[in-house]
Amino acid sequence: MAEEKTSRDGSVQSLRRAFELLEHLADTGGEASLSELAATSGLPMPTIHRLIRTLVALGYVRQNTNRRYALGARLIRLGENASMQFGTWARPLLAELVDEVGETANLAVLERDEVVYVAQVPSKHSMRMFTEVGRRVLPHGTGVGKAILSRLPADEVRALLDRTGMPSYTEHTVTSPDELLRHLVTIATQGYAVDESEQELGVRCVAAPLTGTPAPAAVSVSGPEGRLTKEAVSRIAPAVQRVAATLSAHLASDDLSA
Repeated sequence: MAEEKTSRDGSVQSLRRAFELLEHLADTGGEASLSELAATSGLPMPTIHRLIRTLVALGYVRQNTNRRYALGARLIRLGENASMQFGTWARPLLAELVDEVGETANLAVLERDEVVYVAQVPSKHSMRMFTEVGRRVLPHGTGVGKAILSRLPADEVRALLDRTGMPSYTEHTVTSPDELLRHLVTIATQGYAVDESEQELGVRCVAAPLTGTPAPAAVSVSGPEGRLTKEAVSRIAPAVQRVAATLSAHLASDDLSA
């Protein structure tokens, strides 16, 4: 058997290229042709064909009836487990946020066009917000979702909204793509998003996006409007942004043991 070619850093070249192809597939929305992968990756077509054939055999890529290739179902378990481990690692910082602001703190990531809550630390109030870890929601009607979308290019956001639709959860939910895109510009400028009873009546949420992370993610604080008032938002938002920045810095340095 021929020995695998290794790079100067000791990594196996074919393995690195296979993961790069998976990332290129994800960047295209999860589906692409071989020619599109060749254009985005710069790899020779025979190399792409060989790697894709192996990934299909393993279940990490599937070939659709239109002969285009898509991310395979076997990646779901890996992604979900990685997200949950990320949430476990982040819980101490979320706990510090709860101690500081007195309301429930959450961490969510964007997976397959949906926001998934991967960690939560509840407040100590008898009346508090509970969002089940593992819950999936569409991003347009949540603070964490809007914070995440504010970091994406407008054309990617519009394509996502075309795929998911914009159902109304309450009378306050934004259901117009153009209106949401204008709102996202404001969120990007101020650095945080506010959910004004858009997902659940009587609940306000302040969320800040993580930056420079492998997967889009956001931190939020949520509570009843009676406690988490509009005046309180100006006090809570900087704390949420600080925790989001700390998480981003740790992930950027690959220091998940800190």
